[in-house]
Amino acid sequence: MVVFFVLSGFHNVGRSDGKVRTVVIDAGHGGKDVGCNGRISREADIALKVALALGQQIEENLPDVKVIYTRKTNTFVELIDRAGIANKNNADLFISIHCNAGPAAAYGTETYTMGLHKTEGNLQVANRENSVILKEENYQKNYDGFDPRSPQSHILMSLFQSAYLDNSLRFAQKVQHNFKTKVGRSSRGVKQAGFLVLWKSAMPSSLIEIGFLTNPAEEKYLNDKTNQTYIASGIYKAFKDYKQELEAMN
Repeated sequence: MVVFFVLSGFHNVGRSDGKVRTVVIDAGHGGKDVGCNGRISREADIALKVALALGQQIEENLPDVKVIYTRKTNTFVELIDRAGIANKNNADLFISIHCNAGPAAAYGTETYTMGLHKTEGNLQVANRENSVILKEENYQKNYDGFDPRSPQSHILMSLFQSAYLDNSLRFAQKVQHNFKTKVGRSSRGVKQAGFLVLWKSAMPSSLIEIGFLTNPAEEKYLNDKTNQTYIASGIYKAFKDYKQELEAMN
């Protein structure tokens, strides 16, 4: 039963002093899971490049923050292990980086937090990202019967991230603000949906869709190394602002 799995696998982690000292950066997909495809590129490769650029900016500019990656190469990491890395390291924030897919005309960035999907489009994004569990061994046991097609599964998932929702939204809003005002990207807003990788992370967490590989113009933009650095800088600025704001409140 899903309820038992969530309760038994969930534990509270965090800093009693309110400091943001550890961030886990998750490059979506990898290895046998390439994610979505554009005409010339794969989601797993673009996500990794942006994740590494983000980590480098944090390490160079915020030496008091420990940066941990779920992967640094083209390797396959199960969703449950990505969140597990964050939990085992008592991370203060979990950032998962992805590329989006949709109609050729769709463009822009989205940042998701764990929660109930409010539109069919949000559900479709979550289902696409969650479908990687079918590539995992023992996925039925690890996720204890989770069915992405089941509304009940998504409701149960959202309940157990509620303790971190405020700060997850705080960070997500800063990401979208910086994408729009600093990087010049089109923002599709902050949204909520049932992402397995966020569900199991016992800390504030967000999943960032940095653009659509299915849009030829955006795919070209996302494949440019300079633009990858710009995107990473937008996330870095959001993280820096989030850290400063949170620590000033404590």
